[in-house]
Amino acid sequence: MCVNYTPPQPKQLVEYFEADNAIEHDWPQEAWQDYQAPILVAVEQQRRVLVGNYGMIPRRRMPDGVRYSTMNARAETLGETRSYRQPWLRGQLCLVPMTGFFEPCYESGKAERWQIGMASDEPFAVAGLLRAWREPDEGVSYSFTQITINADAHPLMRRMHKPGDEKRSLVIVPEREYDAWLQCKDPELARSFLTLYPTEAMIAKPMPLPGRPKSAAAQNQPLF
Repeated sequence: MCVNYTPPQPKQLVEYFEADNAIEHDWPQEAWQDYQAPILVAVEQQRRVLVGNYGMIPRRRMPDGVRYSTMNARAETLGETRSYRQPWLRGQLCLVPMTGFFEPCYESGKAERWQIGMASDEPFAVAGLLRAWREPDEGVSYSFTQITINADAHPLMRRMHKPGDEKRSLVIVPEREYDAWLQCKDPELARSFLTLYPTEAMIAKPMPLPGRPKSAAAQNQPLF
């Protein structure tokens, strides 16, 4: 499951995602748990940018001594898991825009950080859930999670993560379905969007963390 990705720049949110509001760039170049990042929501049938916490339950909202990850929500249990049930049933859907996400590939014999994106090199968006929080000053903050599905049969995504582990993939939403997803309020209909993206439209390549050299087995050779 994805724990790290690259959000788009503000101008890309307007150019590629047709967001109807300008927004200041106040998020990091890469998003990790509890980082701020942009998301897209539907407001009066228009796409609007919000900035939210990556992770449905921010750490500062968890009880003392409790720590767990809500960056990824399993599609199979959306209607059952406490962290996601109400947002899912209420149709609190969002899109998480990005230019790439990162997964570990073990084909060299050890974990190698690979970036997965579009073969066209264009930004894309994945299915997400949104939650609003009332703050002490009466303001509102937002948090979000990404939805994942089983990818055991996906030619690209099944090559990620440890051998023997279940393979998972983010749900990449086709551009033609952005508005239909954002405006969907029926959880059963929403499930029809949760499908694997075509392998031929994707590309993956080694992308070590800054300062870490590539291994000899992964010298910028894309998988697809």
